[in-house]
Parts: sequence; C-alpha cells; structure tokens
Amino acid sequence: MASLVEKRLASLDFWAESHAERDALFAALRAADEPVYCPVPGESGFYALTRYGQVTEASRNPQVFSSQPTAVSLVDPPQTADYTGSMISLDDPRHARLRRIVSRSFTPRLVERVAGDVAVLARRIVDGLEERGPCDFVEHVATPMPLQIICSMMGIPDSEYDEVIDATNLILALGDPDHDAPDGRHRTAILAEKFSYLHQLMADLGRARREEPADDLVTALTHANVDGEALTEKELGRFFSLLVVAGNETTRNALSHALVLLTEHPDQRDALLADLEGRLPGAVEEIVRYATPVTWMRRTLTRDYELEGHLYRSGDRVVLYYNSANRDESVFRDPYAFDITRSPNPHVGFGAPGPHFCLGAHLARREITVMLRELYTRLPDLHATEAPIRQRSSFINGIKSVSCAF
Repeated sequence: MASLVEKRLASLDFWAESHAERDALFAALRAADEPVYCPVPGESGFYALTRYGQVTEASRNPQVFSSQPTAVSLVDPPQTADYTGSMISLDDPRHARLRRIVSRSFTPRLVERVAGDVAVLARRIVDGLEERGPCDFVEHVATPMPLQIICSMMGIPDSEYDEVIDATNLILALGDPDHDAPDGRHRTAILAEKFSYLHQLMADLGRARREEPADDLVTALTHANVDGEALTEKELGRFFSLLVVAGNETTRNALSHALVLLTEHPDQRDALLADLEGRLPGAVEEIVRYATPVTWMRRTLTRDYELEGHLYRSGDRVVLYYNSANRDESVFRDPYAFDITRSPNPHVGFGAPGPHFCLGAHLARREITVMLRELYTRLPDLHATEAPIRQRSSFINGIKSVSCAF
C-alpha cells in the first residue's frame, strides 16, 4: 500500500484532486487486506477506517472509540480547543448531559415555528431568484436557507448575519488559498478570532435572554434545567459554534450538490419532476449519501480492540471516512451511480448510528426537502451552467460557488 500512502490523506493536495481520483483511492483502501496507516507531519498518524462495517462498528462503541480529545482535528489537541470543545468532541456522561439539555430545549412550539420559517424562507429565496435571474446558487440560495434558519432559531439579529457567514466560511476553509489572510496573520490567529466572535455574540445574547426571555432557542437553553444543571456560558458558546458551523455547512453543501447532481444527471432530474412529492424524500437521502457533506470524524482508542481481524492499540487514532463508507460495494448496489430511487439507502451522511448521530439531521432533511420542492415546482428547468468551484478541504465536501440559470 506504499503508493497509496504516498497520496497522504492528511494532505490537502489530495483533496484538491477530482472526485473520480479520490473515489479510486478509497476503493483501493476498502479492498486492502491490512489497515492503512497515514502519517501526519509533526504528529502521530492515524488509521483510515474506510469500510461501512468499520465506520458503523466504531460509531456504536464510543466507550472504545472515543471522541475525546477531539473528533474534528487530526492535530492533538487542536489549538482552538477552548472554543471548539463542544459535545461533538465529548464522551458520556458529559456528552449525554449536554445533548439532553439541548434536546429538551427544542420545544414543540419552537419546532413548529421553525417548520413555518423554513417554508416562508424558501418562498422568499425563490422569489428573489426569479427576480435576479442567473446567479451564484451558493450565495443566493444554498447559503441563506440554513444560516437564516439557525439565526432565527437562536434569536441572532439580522445585523450580525454577514459577520456570522464570514466566520463560518473561514473556520471551515482551513488551507484553502482563497481564504488566506491578506494581512499575513497565521491561520490559528484567524480561527481564534472568528471563534471568539461567535462565543462573544452568544454570551451577550445569553445575558440578554436571562433578563428578557424571548421565543427562541437561546432563551430555552439559558433557562433549561435538567437534573439541576443548565448550560454554562462557555458551553452555550461552544454549542452555537457547532450549530452555526456544522448545521449551516451540511445543508448548504447538500443543496449545492443537489443542483450539480441534478444537472449532471438529467435522467434523475426528469424522474424527480415526474413525481416530485413521491420521489423527493428518496432524492434527499441519495443527495446526502452521494455528496456526504461531512467527510470524516476522528476517534481515539481507549483500549486495545480487534476490528475486522486487526488489533488496534490503546491510543491509536482512527479516522472514520463517511464518504468511503457511502461507496462501500458490499452495502450499496452500484454505489457510484446517483439514483434517487435507491432503496434501501442506509447511508452515513449524517454520521453513523450511535450517540453522536447528527442532532440536526431532521431539521437538515426538512430544509433540503422544502427548498428543493420550492425550486423545482417553480423553476423546473433550474440547472448549473458551469462546473462548481470546490472547497479545498479534507473535512468538508464543500462547493464555494456554482452558477445557475433557468
């Protein structure tokens, strides 16, 4: 496997290659007899878990495959850990406590309001698209939907919208030359600045909601009390950073990939338009499987453990490649085909089964469904007019821009 290891999954150069080249590498990794160890310059390396069975088994066993000290960085510990130590990088019992507090804050009234907001926002976005004409789909359609919903849920004022978008883009654009600092500042300093802004925004809003409650998620979180506990100010900031970054990015990129995929596969677009209501749920699942907006998560072994015949040692780092698991030939028939009628479709596009399955998966599905319904009901010939400009990232399968017309 030496030639494959030279590809260096930890190198951003590899992730700048075409999807076909990446798929070919992961197919070879899935077929390998031995686990592949990937070195990381200046750090301990990691083992790549690329098969569906490996990813799901590791996800179901958090007591062995720990999310601590971090699930989202190959570097141990990340230099921005004080800002990013959200529940995504925690194990039980702390993870269960935080998730329980957050889950109970999604009251029926709040959920009902958010559902209405999604429909209203989708109509408004398509109204604007009709008036504007050909444009960047990412900027004018895919980005406003999830970010405005999150800001509405949290009670973030409209005046902060552009700054939140900027922070989100920079946090997830690690290594992308389009987001290098013009003043030459180190990348870590920029990340700290953007995380600090998000935390301060949430701290200020949290204090305001304690004094004057409102009908939003921040009010629910600041007044939540589960077993005598509530979120601290730091925990609230970390949760907001997770929600605004992960929640925004997954839906934004799923919508962007949807436009590209339905343009590249006109037969699938025709099938969708022929029975929009009947086929839309399956189309959403296939878009998430095929695109896999979040490429991987990291785990660290707490003890020796045998997985598919290989003994991993305590302290070993493993990376769960969801994109590869979603192409596993042993699980998905014709996995490289984009098929909106695929059934069953047990993809791991929102994470694999286990305690860390995406808390916002239901909301993301709703946003994608409602937006695609609005778009293809009113603009059935909507299509991408050129190849998308992809984000240079190993962690996010992102699209920075793609022109559209109708």
